[in-house]
Amino acid sequence: MKKKNNDIITIDLLKKKVNSYTKKDWPIIFKAYNYALKNHEGQKRESGEDYIVHPLTVAYLLSTMHADYETICAGLLHDLIEDTMVTYEDIKKEFTDDIAYLVDGVTKFSHLNFNNKDEFMAMNIRRIIVSMRDDARIVIIKLVDRLHNMRTIEYKKADRQKEIALQTLEIYVPLAYYIGAYDIKCELENLSFMYLKPKEYHDLAKQLNTIYNNNKKMLNKMIQETKQKINNEGIKATLEVRYKDFYSVYKKIITNGITLENIHDLLSIEVITKNKKDCYLTLMYIHEMFVPLNFKFKDFIAKPKTNMYRAIHTTVFGHNDRLVQFQIKTKEMERIATYGLTSYWFRNRNMAKYAMQNDLENNFQFFKSIKELDSTIADNIEFVKLVKRELFSRNVYVRTTSGEVIELPLDATPIDFAYKIHTDLGNSMIAAVVNEKIVSLDYKLQSNDRVRIIKDDSVYVDRASWLNIAVTTHAKKKIMEYIKDTNKE
Repeated sequence: MKKKNNDIITIDLLKKKVNSYTKKDWPIIFKAYNYALKNHEGQKRESGEDYIVHPLTVAYLLSTMHADYETICAGLLHDLIEDTMVTYEDIKKEFTDDIAYLVDGVTKFSHLNFNNKDEFMAMNIRRIIVSMRDDARIVIIKLVDRLHNMRTIEYKKADRQKEIALQTLEIYVPLAYYIGAYDIKCELENLSFMYLKPKEYHDLAKQLNTIYNNNKKMLNKMIQETKQKINNEGIKATLEVRYKDFYSVYKKIITNGITLENIHDLLSIEVITKNKKDCYLTLMYIHEMFVPLNFKFKDFIAKPKTNMYRAIHTTVFGHNDRLVQFQIKTKEMERIATYGLTSYWFRNRNMAKYAMQNDLENNFQFFKSIKELDSTIADNIEFVKLVKRELFSRNVYVRTTSGEVIELPLDATPIDFAYKIHTDLGNSMIAAVVNEKIVSLDYKLQSNDRVRIIKDDSVYVDRASWLNIAVTTHAKKKIMEYIKDTNKE
């Protein structure tokens, strides 16, 4: 995200950005701009600016993420159905079916269809979340839309600011995390933090800025030494300082009860190499230069996070006795880490849409979890509540015997794990082994636990009692289905 806050975006800036990676699509994007300009004519934002500033900025931010032309066009047109006389059919006629579908996907329902505000908000949130199953670009547009609205939230009334900031923190930040859009996630977190807890935000910002300023020379020295070392070994790489975002630091202090001095990744150096082999070689040379903190080493290249983030993290004792984290990745890994699914979509843009969606569901566990909840829960308010609890709250990350990482909500049990892997595994489960020890089925799984399920179809198990043990809605649904089918037999 290059342009921040109130920087003015012009159509010329958008053209320059789009033409930097795809000139052939500019005519239809320019057509979408003129169409939005004409139909938003006379409308103003609460800031007093012409309304076109908002969709133009959304489109520009999407272009910085290398979004395809349909996504950028939808960014320009995304408020037309909701705020003007333009209809879905109008957009479909003027542009393409896909562009019209994307615009419709980010359009809110009318208040007239609902009995109360909570139901209205829940349905719109559900619509955004569930849209990922059909076209992930809808969520990307909505995230960028929310980002620009958060950047200009100072024009709202104080109570409305807090309401929007809280919803952003509870819904949009986790969505950004799950699709791997790190830059958007961090900025949304920090903006929400600033409006929800202004005193804590400014106090922490002051402390962190002091720490960062005091360690700037030390970090630059480490960068120079590391770069010289790996260059001498034939590795070409770019290195730069990365500072942890304010809200992430605040969460660690509140959740873990630790001080700033004890946060091991407060100061970080990012290393971007040419290929995966150079990542591992760079790691070796860094450990030759600086003593590593062994228990703070993580290889997300060999085993990516569930949102497909890949990098090697190692924390070392740097100069002046300060802990410094190195994040080592390739340029492609950095692109995915920064822009998430948009980068993934751009890289595979020649793939058919249905094939892309299937590929995303196979690679991102979040897609499968959303599908499971949507097929189980009819009530919109209950659906949003369960998404917050099971997907957007603190999670645990456990491993199968083959090393695959499985994401589960806090307090999940081996029963939840088994049904997450496969329904048949849950239905034939009789016991669980965690870290080579048999555990009770109500055992609360912890991150990094290695889980093995023992199954035997010939052994009778009272699965009705599991309903009080399982945590996830998916597991409970499958248990109920099993009991119902067994009773029929």
